Amino acid sequence: MRIATWNVNSIRTRAPRVVDWLVREDIDVLAMQEIKCKPEQFPVELFEQAGYHLEIHGLNQWNGVAFASRHEMTDVERGFEGMPGFGKPIKGQEAVQGIGPNELPLEARALGVTVGDLRLWSLYVPNGRSLDDPHFAYKLEWLQALRANAERWISEHPELPLALMGDWNIAPFEADMGDPTFVEGLSTHVSPDERSMFASFSPTVQDVVRPLAPEGFTFWDYKAGRFQKNEGMRIDFIMGSQAFADTVTVASIHREERKGDGPSDHVPVVCDIDPTLLGDTFEDDFDRPMIFG
Repeated sequence: MRIATWNVNSIRTRAPRVVDWLVREDIDVLAMQEIKCKPEQFPVELFEQAGYHLEIHGLNQWNGVAFASRHEMTDVERGFEGMPGFGKPIKGQEAVQGIGPNELPLEARALGVTVGDLRLWSLYVPNGRSLDDPHFAYKLEWLQALRANAERWISEHPELPLALMGDWNIAPFEADMGDPTFVEGLSTHVSPDERSMFASFSPTVQDVVRPLAPEGFTFWDYKAGRFQKNEGMRIDFIMGSQAFADTVTVASIHREERKGDGPSDHVPVVCDIDPTLLGDTFEDDFDRPMIFG
């Protein structure tokens, strides 16, 4: 079974390319970030024709997260407990946007689903913008709330195969940053506060891809020939609980998807899991033919 995450950077622009990749690579579940559309604007038909169910959380032309899955998705959550908000309400979306505990409007950055025994989250961590920007404090507060939830989920269900997947907007190690415009002490993504926050998610969850694919970037800016110079960064991760990590057999970063016409500036990150190492309920569901109505 293949699980993947991909910041698609506008699904309406890249839907044919994403669906082609899903089918070609035999992906079972894809977490998407930066879909940049409302649910009614999502190109649903292309995905359904390829045999995928969808769960979508988007409010406007910014942010947004989604799942495409060959298997039934249940227990859908849009946002997590204690998730802070930021900015101003989106006109026309006030009723669905919601308000965070900091009394600011919530953004479409987190979507949780259950697939069989797997609990999966598609996450688009705030960028931070700059070290002195309010968005940076928001980023750390958002991650702190996510970490508290992850710790609670695993404390309550120690054997839960949980994966927090997406664009974390942090390069945890020096080797993960190849863009010369990002400088420790001056830039986001590489600051001690961000790296410390990322590290604090362990041992609750761990990077399940790095042990099997230790090298490679997942993002290259469109500017200044960054991809051609391989001046990228590794900021997209599948962070799994021990129960999830124990099922992973293969992992990869699909660098080729940064090439060609109209690519996203991110590439897919994939892990293969062995479903026989999960519970019987999941195996039964996994083996059942999908029926689309």
